[in-house]
Amino acid sequence: MIRHARVLPVLLLAPLLLTACGSEKADAGAPSGAPGEGELAVRAQAMGVAPELVYVTEAPGFTLAQQSVGVLGDDGFSATWVDGGTNALLRLAVDRGSITAGTCPGQPVGDMSGEHTTCERDGDAWYRTGAGRHEYALPEEGYVVRVSAEQDAVPRDVLRAAALAAHRPDAAETDRLLPSAEPAPATPVERGDLPPFGDGAPDNHVDVGG
Repeated sequence: MIRHARVLPVLLLAPLLLTACGSEKADAGAPSGAPGEGELAVRAQAMGVAPELVYVTEAPGFTLAQQSVGVLGDDGFSATWVDGGTNALLRLAVDRGSITAGTCPGQPVGDMSGEHTTCERDGDAWYRTGAGRHEYALPEEGYVVRVSAEQDAVPRDVLRAAALAAHRPDAAETDRLLPSAEPAPATPVERGDLPPFGDGAPDNHVDVGG
């Protein structure tokens, strides 16, 4: 009887220890509902953007213009940041392709096709000017990250810092950057020409002489 009395408490404690361990594992990890890589993919694809082409940047005094976020080309990404004091614009554009010393002069700065473009190597990036705009282009694997602005509105050092700050968004940045992928609730359209009786067909009655 003494031997059984000593073993019984251990047997009773075992399920409690297993339950406690399971609770710790369940509580570990990201908070429920926080957008992560999966949320980024869902939101980007709902817009028609390839998730790997979604980037975000930052610059002192500039804030994201939410209405500017959208698709670029087939599945690229673009967004614009605005300086609240000067109304200067910083445009971030990410699209598939490449840029080299040979192809750089033939690629227009921003959307100004047909304009002369000058290219200058700056570390791993290209500093490009043309048509009154300047741009930093950073080549990646199969795509290029570009940050551009008007030359007389944004100094080169600010443009360069914004380009180097470009990165893939984390969960909080994804939540602020991309619109929710949830469809808007359907609102029934009310028609004023539907009679309240019969089969609900429109009243096309024409008076005599009509």
